[in-house]
Amino acid sequence: MDYRDSPGEAAFRTRLRAWLDEHAKEFPASGDEYWERQPDWHRALYSAGFFGLSWPQEYGGYELPPVYDVIVDEELAIAGAPPRPSLGYLVQGLGRHGSEEQRKRFLPGMIRGTERWCQGFSEPGAGSDLASLTTTATREGGEYVVHGHKIWTSYSDVADWCLLLARTDPDAPRHRGISAFVLDMHQPGVEQRPLKMMNGVTREFGQVLFDGARVPAANLIGEPGDGWAMAMTVVGHEREPGTLGFSARYGKLVRQLTERAGRSAPEELAWAAVQAEMLRLHVRRRLSEQLDGVVHGPEGSLDKLLMTWVEQSVGHAALAVGGTGDPGLLGVYLYSRAQSVMGGTSQIQKNIIASRILGLGA
Repeated sequence: MDYRDSPGEAAFRTRLRAWLDEHAKEFPASGDEYWERQPDWHRALYSAGFFGLSWPQEYGGYELPPVYDVIVDEELAIAGAPPRPSLGYLVQGLGRHGSEEQRKRFLPGMIRGTERWCQGFSEPGAGSDLASLTTTATREGGEYVVHGHKIWTSYSDVADWCLLLARTDPDAPRHRGISAFVLDMHQPGVEQRPLKMMNGVTREFGQVLFDGARVPAANLIGEPGDGWAMAMTVVGHEREPGTLGFSARYGKLVRQLTERAGRSAPEELAWAAVQAEMLRLHVRRRLSEQLDGVVHGPEGSLDKLLMTWVEQSVGHAALAVGGTGDPGLLGVYLYSRAQSVMGGTSQIQKNIIASRILGLGA
């Protein structure tokens, strides 16, 4: 494989670097300040031509090959800039399963950052076992009335809309009684509660309580009971490291840790370097497959496991280098522990790999 930039890609990278040199320092890259300014960062990237690159032009994207998204992720990491907002999986879910009217209404604002979105999937008793969710949506005339409780909801404090899963048929089999909706977050019956994480961040996640919130029937995605298919599209893209764009950040942190440790580098750092490079090459291979038109299904679980192993290896290295006395590196370690849970636990990923890729237990 030839990973060198084409002339067009090189020109794009040069333009991006110049823009970052001028603007990246205006935005914090982590902590509560990042989450507070994240909507501004999204709009700034889009206005400059560096967000929504691979999405359809008819909805506000630039319809470029996915390699341009990878270039953006790499250059953001090198510049120490905030990461690219993680919305690709929502765009894929609504783009594949929404009606044409829904795509025209909602995708442009989502891509441009003029309307903010959150994902209402996980619940206190339904995380990796998503099919056990208990939030309900009951049809009343031309609306659905929603009752329930969602948790670990990214961007919920700034969201205008929620891509929501709710049970519409309590008598159907678990996976077939779930429907998907676009819910207005600015209405009575929606209560937001922040979640403070052990690394000190209070703005990244929240929990949302629905008590009689209403959704027009026109905002049902697909037919009643089609929610599980939409959910699998979303989580499948959420689990791809190329889409999430984290591999460049892992590599940069490993290099920073290596410079700090010098000749006293611990064994954990050597292993993290190997893992980070492995993920970088894996992401490049996935990118090459995308360019060849390969569409992945359950293979996203392999990607998610690899990403978990790498982030936790880097987290252990950060702790080994900085100890508990360095708040920044301790925060890296603490956050890495969540990787084996978020987006579906590692145990769930292994079950998917065993049953849907290896055919075990059939």
